[in-house]
This record gives sequence, C-alpha cells and structure tokens, in this order.
Amino acid sequence: MTARVVTKANRRRGLTAAAAVLLLVLGAGCSNGPSSTDTAAVTTEARPGAEPNAQIDPATADAVDDAIENVMATASIPGAIVGVWGPDGDYVRAFGVADKTLNTPMKTDFHSRIGSVTKTFTVTGVLQLVDEGLVSLDDPISMYVEGVPSGDEITLRQLARMQSGLANYTEIDEFQQAVLANLEANFTPQQLLDYAFARPATFPPGQGLEYSNTNTILLGLVVEKVSGMSLPEYLSQKITQPMNMEHTSLPVTNAFPGPHPTGYTTQTADGEEAVSTDWNPSWGGAAGAMISTLDDLRIWAPALATGALLQPETQAQRLETVAVQGAPSEISYGLGIFDVGGWLGHNGSIPGYQTVSVYLPERETTLVIMINTDIPYEGSSPSALLAEAITEIISPDNVFRLDAGM
Repeated sequence: MTARVVTKANRRRGLTAAAAVLLLVLGAGCSNGPSSTDTAAVTTEARPGAEPNAQIDPATADAVDDAIENVMATASIPGAIVGVWGPDGDYVRAFGVADKTLNTPMKTDFHSRIGSVTKTFTVTGVLQLVDEGLVSLDDPISMYVEGVPSGDEITLRQLARMQSGLANYTEIDEFQQAVLANLEANFTPQQLLDYAFARPATFPPGQGLEYSNTNTILLGLVVEKVSGMSLPEYLSQKITQPMNMEHTSLPVTNAFPGPHPTGYTTQTADGEEAVSTDWNPSWGGAAGAMISTLDDLRIWAPALATGALLQPETQAQRLETVAVQGAPSEISYGLGIFDVGGWLGHNGSIPGYQTVSVYLPERETTLVIMINTDIPYEGSSPSALLAEAITEIISPDNVFRLDAGM
C-alpha cells in the first residue's frame, strides 16, 4: 500500500502510509515531467566511504540501465537511485533529475523519505523487546495501550502481521481532510488512533489480513512504553547506531537532511501536481515517517531479512508469513516484512517519494530503489514497476511483481 493523500476525485482510495504488499488501485494520472533520457545522463558512483566491490558484468549493467530508463520514460519518473549488491557484483547508479525546474541530477548519496519501510524498524524494535523478555508477541495490546477496541483480544503478533482488524486511519475521510487542510501540521499518535477507533473493525482479531497503519502506530507506543525512550531515540540507540546507519532517522517535524531530491505528488486538494518536499510526515509516525539513504538501506535490507539484530527463534517467527487474500501466491506478509517472489523486505510510499528495500536470501542479493515521485502509472506504483523490470534481469526465477490492484 502506498502513502496516498487523496484528492477529491480519489479520496476513497485512502492515504495509506506506505505498505508494500497490498497495493491498491491508486487512481489515474501521472507526472508530465521529463524522462531520465531527457534530463540527465546516468551517474555511476562508488558507495561513499566504502571500498568499491567488483561491478556486475557490462552486458547485465547495460540491460538494467535500459530497463530502468524505459520504465522511467513510461511512468514519467523524474529521478531514481538504484543499488544492487550480490555475489555477481555491484550496481550503483543514479538516473534522471532531483529537481525538474533546476534540472539538477540525482545523486546516489541523497536522503529520501522511505514511507512504510519505517514499519520494518518499528517491528524490529518490538521483536528486540521480545528477545529481552520484556514483552511477548502473544500479549494483548491492552497491556500497553488503553482504549483500543477489542484490545484484550488483539495481540502484538496480530498487529505486526496486519491481522488486528482495526480500521486504517489513513483511509478515513476526516483524517485525509485534516492533512490536506494543513500540510505542516504535527499529528500525535493518539490523534491518529482516535480516527481509527471511531470506526468499526473490519474483521474479528486474527480472522483476516488487512493492511492498516493503525497497527504500527500502536506498536510504536509499545516500544516507547516498555523501553522508556521515545521511538526516535530507541531506533537510533538500538538499531541504526549498532548497524552504523548514520543517515537514517525518524523525524518528529518536517526536518529533511540534505542533500535530498525534490518530491513530486498529485496527492493534493485539486489533484494537480505539487512539490511535497517539506510536507510534514508526522501523520506517518511509526508507520511511515522515516528518512534514509541508499547506502544505509544497503545495510538494512539483508540485516532485516536475516535477523541480524534478533535471536534466531524470534527471526523465525518474523518470517512466518500468511497469504494475502486476492494476491498471487508469491506474495505473503510476516511480522513487519513481506515476501514477494522470494524477495524479503518492504517498500514504502509517501507523497513525493517511493522506496523498495529488499533482499533475496537465495542469491544473497540486495536491491534498493529510491525515487522522487509517488504518482502512479496506470494504477501501479512506479517503484514497483522499476523493481519488477530490474529483477526480471538479475533474478528471473524470483521476480518482484506487485500487480496493479493488489
């Protein structure tokens, strides 16, 4: 699912803080911005501060270049940063422009808003507390947060695996109107939950699977209550610092470290394209507000998929996925992580930005994609289209494919 601030025309489709697995039909319309071939040459750069590894063979690199440029031209993606790392070599390149007005090129060291990739960090925090014996995945959420409908029946496991049945606050009209009315507003977790709790559940706890950002907002509160730290502090001290991810953070305002690209979206009151770079992402919170870089997600994707920060038995529980109703059998969801054709990780979308951060254990290969638009193409996420085109080349037996309407 993507983080959509809906327009008057597509409001029912929801502002959904960036989930990867359950892509909804996002509504028509795409940017009229220039394609990568119109704007800037492909930029090939070594990872900052890292020793260069062997590059993938030139024929494969050329094929990936062509695939990326074709998707960017078709879907009107202004700029993209792409990294592939694996036993066959590295591929790290930037395409297109960071700003369509200034025509400045994308660079591989830019920061980006990562939407629902945030969920992988928040749920990892909960699982670390499990390893410390401070919480159990089968604890009811009522042990930690008051006022949750059916809170005595909804477990932390169900929240992490999108099986609570709680309404998704980002799909509620009143919430969407509040965001559009003030794009600089700060939303507290309780404000977000109030929107959700005012709506009936969509199914009894544990008896379905439906993506809801409400689930991860609650899990963020659990981390804060049990650890005694704010969620940004916890994620910094327990996850990003130990992993040497110096450029990854959870902001509490619209602060956006540079350098970063300009973000383009049509999630506006009139449906016209706008610059969303400095919009406040606080409404995403524990579910979708984080910022990162290509190099940091290159570290995070395999760490997430292999359980680098967790006990093996806890990671095994994380990877117990369930099928997504109505989706192909190749798509399933675990505890804050998805499996798409064997690729483990998450993607994210927030107005102006989309990210894919995944790892393929079978080939020990990492793929990270960051783009500066969330404008759908024929109902599909542009970042997912890029991931599909790239994996058709680098892992033809394991294609990352999210069909339109999923």
